[in-house]
Amino acid sequence: MIFQKKKKAVPQSYQPVLEAAEVLELFSRMTMHQQTALLRLISRNLMIELDDDVYMGYEFEYNVDKAVILATPTDTVPDD
Repeated sequence: MIFQKKKKAVPQSYQPVLEAAEVLELFSRMTMHQQTALLRLISRNLMIELDDDVYMGYEFEYNVDKAVILATPTDTVPDD
């Protein structure tokens, strides 16, 4: 038993995609801080349109404020 080979893990690209119910169940078990971290990842693909201006999601800082996630603009100046 000591020298038994471990099974190789299946690469993530070959693993089946989670079903909607599995995603919802996983999300419901996440803490607000975990949800905020996930939002930071998702925000890389997010565009926000406000008052005829378009902002990228990564231009915001995401923090937990009591029971909600608060997005505030970062202080970075865009390159022109």
